[in-house]
Amino acid sequence: MNLLTGATGLVGAHLLAYLISKKVKTRALFRTENKKQQAINVLLKYDISDDQLEKYIEWYRCDILDLPALELAFEGVTHVYHCAGFISNSPSDYKLMRKVNIEGTAHMVNLSIHFGIEKFGHVSSIATLGKPISPQTEITEKTPLAEDQKPSAYEISKYGAEMEVWRASQEGLKVVILNPGIILGDGFYSTGSGKLLSKMKNGVKIFPPKITGFVGVYDVCKAMIKLMDSNIINERYILVSENLSFYHVMSLFASKFNKPAPDIELKPWMLYITWFFEILRSFFTSYKRQLTLEVIPDLFKNALYSSNKIKNELDFEFEPIEVYLDRIYQRY
Repeated sequence: MNLLTGATGLVGAHLLAYLISKKVKTRALFRTENKKQQAINVLLKYDISDDQLEKYIEWYRCDILDLPALELAFEGVTHVYHCAGFISNSPSDYKLMRKVNIEGTAHMVNLSIHFGIEKFGHVSSIATLGKPISPQTEITEKTPLAEDQKPSAYEISKYGAEMEVWRASQEGLKVVILNPGIILGDGFYSTGSGKLLSKMKNGVKIFPPKITGFVGVYDVCKAMIKLMDSNIINERYILVSENLSFYHVMSLFASKFNKPAPDIELKPWMLYITWFFEILRSFFTSYKRQLTLEVIPDLFKNALYSSNKIKNELDFEFEPIEVYLDRIYQRY
């Protein structure tokens, strides 16, 4: 029996489809019926039948912060796929994000140790990796996160989650960590990269002048299962199909909808003005800020990532981003 957290998120829902194809039962955690139905809608696009849903999925309503309920979820489990996480740039979400990402992960690994889980797979992010020495230097799994790099609240929370996983590995839990780039996928159009697809449908004029790593959700799922089925333990792997500019990716999206490519380059002053007015708005209303000063500089710094480790050790091949976008568009 597998245990899957974040089963109603982008990675979790697609990973659940791949686990069903392995014909191994999975206990999938969810928090709301609406989220559960959204995940089921994704599964149905894989031509998974109602019989398969019933046979291979055991839905279990649980929050990873609810330790008593979470403990019951571990009964009979051998492998854990930890995809749950909270993403936000809002300062008001900082404490909750730390609680979900760090404390929630601590619960998961502690229970995994207690129940003698055979292997634990953790979906992290390239956000936990160090920054490049120069714009031309590729970031690898060994690039250190320097103290003077001022990571964002999200980076801090994801880094803390990784520390819990590494701590558990020292206590005997066999783990693998995945560090995917910006994940492109279908089925979730109000959050993450899915929001970009929804906006491109109506046309977008402004683009950030940044190059970073992109990967398809399908390759993230394939890599996770391949690593969990392997003898590899206590290692981390960057998952980036291609290092591309936002302009390039957004232009490809726009072409799918017969919209013009974005033609206004985002400037730092635009975001600083936005940040200032968000401060004023949040002061006088209940508006939740979405921008912090720590995030702004990173939107203008290129970051190149190397996936050579997983390519060499697992003979893993990534699909080109343009192939992903075709598939995402068709499913959209």
